[in-house]
Amino acid sequence: MADKPIMAKATAVWLVDNTTITFKQIGDFVGMHELEIQGIADGDVAVGVKGFDPVANNQLTQEEIDKAEANPLHKLKLKFNPAAVGEEKRRGPRYTPLSKRQDRPASIYWLVKFHPELSDGQVAKLVGTTKPTIQAIRERTHWNIQNITPIDPVALGLCKQSELDAAVQKANAKRAKEGTAMTDDERRKLVSTEQSLGMAPEPKMPSAIAGLEAFTLSGNNDDEEDERDDSAFKDADSFFNLPDNDDDGDED
Repeated sequence: MADKPIMAKATAVWLVDNTTITFKQIGDFVGMHELEIQGIADGDVAVGVKGFDPVANNQLTQEEIDKAEANPLHKLKLKFNPAAVGEEKRRGPRYTPLSKRQDRPASIYWLVKFHPELSDGQVAKLVGTTKPTIQAIRERTHWNIQNITPIDPVALGLCKQSELDAAVQKANAKRAKEGTAMTDDERRKLVSTEQSLGMAPEPKMPSAIAGLEAFTLSGNNDDEEDERDDSAFKDADSFFNLPDNDDDGDED
C-alpha cells in the first residue's frame, strides 16, 4: 500500500522495542490492529521477527517519532516508501486469488453473453484475465466451453457492481458517440443495476396466443359470407333443383 511502510510487522517490532509510541499510533502507521501491537509487546505476536528500523530505511524521521512520543494523538506520517514508487502507474490485469481463478471462465462467459458491448480490455480489467482467454470464450473455442456456465462476476466476488455498471455505461457511451444503434435492452443497461431492477417489466405476449397477432376478429368477412349464401339460395326450387311443371304434364 502506498501509505504504509514496507515490512510492516518488522517495523512495528522495532517501534515497540525502541520507542514509547502508543500501540494505537503504531497500529495506525503500519496498518495493524492495536491489539496485535500489544501482542508484539507481550511476545505473543511476531515471535522471532527482527525489528526493521524505519529511520535508517528512510521511512520515518526522528523528528516524527519525537512528536508521536510527546503527543499520543499525533499520527505518524510516512516519509518514503520504495515499494510504492510507480504504484499509481502500474498497469495490467486485476489480481485474482487462487481460490477464485477457476470461476473466471464462467464470469467471462457471463460478460460476453449479457454485455457484448464490453471490449476485451474492459472484461480483462473486471475479472483479471487475458484477452486470448476472452477471445476463446467469445468464439466458443475454449477447451472447456461445453462445461462453462455463465455466472455473474459480482456474485462470485470478482468485481464490484459499481465497477461493472461504470464499464457498461462507458461502453454504451462510446457506441452512442460512434453512432452505433442500440437495442431497447441495451438502452436499459445505461442506467445502474438498482435503477434497472426498479423499472416496470416490459409487456410480453402470452405464449398461448403467440403467432396470432396478425389475425383480426372483425365481423366484415362473416357479413360477406351471409350475403353470398342468401343470393345463392333465393328460393326453394333452386335449392332442391326441382323439375319444371311442363315435364309433369307430358308424363300425364
